Amino acid sequence: MMCFSSCANLLSGLFILFYYMLHVSIAINTITPSQFIKDPETLLSKDGYYSLGFFSPENSTNRYVGIWWKSQSTNIWVANRNHPLNDSDGIVTISEDGNLVVLNGQKQVIWSSNVSNIASNTTSQFFDFGNLVLLDSTSGNILWQSIQQPSDTLLPGMKLSINKRTGEKVKLKSWKSPSDPSVGSFSSSSVERQNILEVFIWNETRPYWRSGPWNGSVFTGIDYMTTAYFYGFKGGDGGDGNINVYYTIPDDVEFLIYNLNSQGILEETRWNDEQKEVQVTWTSRDSECDVYGTCGEFASCSSLISPTCSCLRGFEPRNIREWNRHNWTGGCVRRTPLQCERVINKTTRTKEDGFLKLQMVKVPDYAEGTAVTPDICRSLCLENCSCIAYSHDAGIGCMSWTGNLLDIEQLESGGLDLYVRVAHAELDNGRIKTIIITIIVIIGTLVIVICAYIMWRRTSNNPAKLWHSIKSTRKMNNKTFVVFNKGGTSEENNSEDVIGGMSQDKLQDLLLFDFAKLATATDNFHLNNKLGQGGFGPVYKGKLQDGQEIAVKRLSRSSGQGLEEFMNEVVVICKLQHRNLVRLLGCCIEGDEKMLMYEYMPNKSLDAFIFDPSKNKLLDWRTRYNIIEGIARGLLYLHRDSRLRIIHRDLKASNILLDEELNPKISDFGMARIFGGREDQANTTRVVGTYGYMSPEYAMQGLFSEKSDVFSFGVLILEIVTGRRNSSFYDNEHVLSLLGSVWIQWREENILSLIDQGIYEPSHHNYISRCIHIGLLCVQELAVDRPTMATVISMLNSEVSLLPPPSQPAFILRQNMLNSKSAEENQSVSSINNVSITDICGR
Repeated sequence: MMCFSSCANLLSGLFILFYYMLHVSIAINTITPSQFIKDPETLLSKDGYYSLGFFSPENSTNRYVGIWWKSQSTNIWVANRNHPLNDSDGIVTISEDGNLVVLNGQKQVIWSSNVSNIASNTTSQFFDFGNLVLLDSTSGNILWQSIQQPSDTLLPGMKLSINKRTGEKVKLKSWKSPSDPSVGSFSSSSVERQNILEVFIWNETRPYWRSGPWNGSVFTGIDYMTTAYFYGFKGGDGGDGNINVYYTIPDDVEFLIYNLNSQGILEETRWNDEQKEVQVTWTSRDSECDVYGTCGEFASCSSLISPTCSCLRGFEPRNIREWNRHNWTGGCVRRTPLQCERVINKTTRTKEDGFLKLQMVKVPDYAEGTAVTPDICRSLCLENCSCIAYSHDAGIGCMSWTGNLLDIEQLESGGLDLYVRVAHAELDNGRIKTIIITIIVIIGTLVIVICAYIMWRRTSNNPAKLWHSIKSTRKMNNKTFVVFNKGGTSEENNSEDVIGGMSQDKLQDLLLFDFAKLATATDNFHLNNKLGQGGFGPVYKGKLQDGQEIAVKRLSRSSGQGLEEFMNEVVVICKLQHRNLVRLLGCCIEGDEKMLMYEYMPNKSLDAFIFDPSKNKLLDWRTRYNIIEGIARGLLYLHRDSRLRIIHRDLKASNILLDEELNPKISDFGMARIFGGREDQANTTRVVGTYGYMSPEYAMQGLFSEKSDVFSFGVLILEIVTGRRNSSFYDNEHVLSLLGSVWIQWREENILSLIDQGIYEPSHHNYISRCIHIGLLCVQELAVDRPTMATVISMLNSEVSLLPPPSQPAFILRQNMLNSKSAEENQSVSSINNVSITDICGR
């Protein structure tokens, strides 16, 4: 009998324990007065991704009720953020008045949904996308929902709204710190001024960041918002008395949120299915230019130049001493009074004011909106002396500014054109520069003529020597005053449509170094500072007096083609601003010395990693994929998004530099060519570049276009994935190039044999296979079959789900490119530089 009693007690205990464990893990999604949850129980949404329950932040023992996605590290909403629980006795239930409440161990309410005048017959349900809802059980009406009271996270469908009648705002509020969810110093909300909608981040009551005006499709002050980094944003009048900003995501995207962290930075966070973790893919602050009003009034901020702040043309620093100390808060003031101000002051009438155009900028704050055409917009501003700038966008209409211009940022992509009112005298600066340049050219020509005359006098008794001197002078003249056409040099194209003059204006913005400073920075160009040697001369590492490290490309005096490429590189790269392009810091032209100064890349070039067995393991698959994507974005900028259309013509692993974080930067624009208007292809009789990366139409016929760079990019993808150099790879049996080997293994579905084993994991197989597929599409023999770089980026981001089958690539056999003799010759002149020197190989 005692045995039976003991067994019964044991079974009762096990049943109670089983019931408790079942109660903790049951995937319920409803709370009622009789069905509540207590620490550590959770509710689970129907889709199984979101949980509601109790958690403690890192480095904290306090307990909070929150909502998270898959794990507590991705917390998206907190109920009792300002009133933590000090023990594990908390309960979430429905109170007697029908509100959803959080109770502590003493049954005290520490948080409530706080809805007034409701029936006591209510329930709470936990919906998909992490929305906690309080419902009237009788009518089914929603009485309260968590997405209307966000914490620090914007979820799909959640709205940042402004009530047009009361001005009340729904906003995000940051945590005080990563271990304290209480309300911090930063908040984010939408703002509408004069029918112009923007999103702000506030530090207490001061603006900290601004999105730029919403034009119905994008926020015009955010770089690259037109790309796939941003999904389905919508904004405007919601028809419910509110002005709303919200976003949606496609069905195939598992998780994408925007979180305002404790430092005041808005971060886009996505689920990375490859890494099986959430990752930050965009932030509102990439540089100090993203901080509101960094440069003060009438100044523009650009993270791509140094110093980052510069006065608008026609303006000068208010306090030059503070400005030189990089204290830019004082901003700038107008240099020349406006004509209309002089009329008001009854002074002498001068020529009318005009407008200077700033391109691709985040326009200033405090715009006034009017729905008129661009021409009327300009006229209205010109006729109003108080109007100091205007801008027009089809989705916004006319924007004008009557106050000080504040928070202007130069963007890499997107933005709007801003027209700033200046005195007529400022508009004449361009003519003055043109006159000065013309005078310099005339004087230079006279000097050359005089020198030629003197040489003729000295060599008149020696006809052979005279002819040699005339040829040398003509060669020097051609190279010194080379004119760059929109598609080639003067040797390639005799078009009168030239852009050589544009370099003169841009050179004014470059930091001009003198030879002595560069000699000091490089320890008199000591061999210990030499980074590499190429066809145009050596590259040295240098350190300026302020500690900044630079790479100095010194043109060899004996270089036959270097001066032309030097001028081409200055003209081209001065116009380019992108995070995946190497930045030109300055130049030196002094006597026979000609040098370019670049930002120093501590990790040198890509080929130093992927082709070096001792280093290639440092580039895991994720890093290699980021490098591929970065190169693609740099090329897309060159082809489509920059102010000029650039064809690089010498894209290869040694011309991809890596910064300290292994981010890629395209370098060496000595061979680059500029297209204008509707041009999409050009022809040259001078084929330059590197065999193995040249497209067939360029190597054989001298035809180059965007698709030439796409071919080179395809070769790069295959090299990065396989870790093998295309120019040196061959199969002994078939004498195959890398392209040929990849093609055969692809057809035989045996690409695993080619993948660099240091990066291969089964979870990466699909992504690596997709990259190889894209690489083969890029190296197809016919240019028309190759995708554009815009399509390539979409493929890399899986926006194009089904890729077309590739056709046979060009140059499968090595003898199709060059015979063994020419291969040896090419090897003898190839660059051994690890920074940014170009190989020059004639046809």
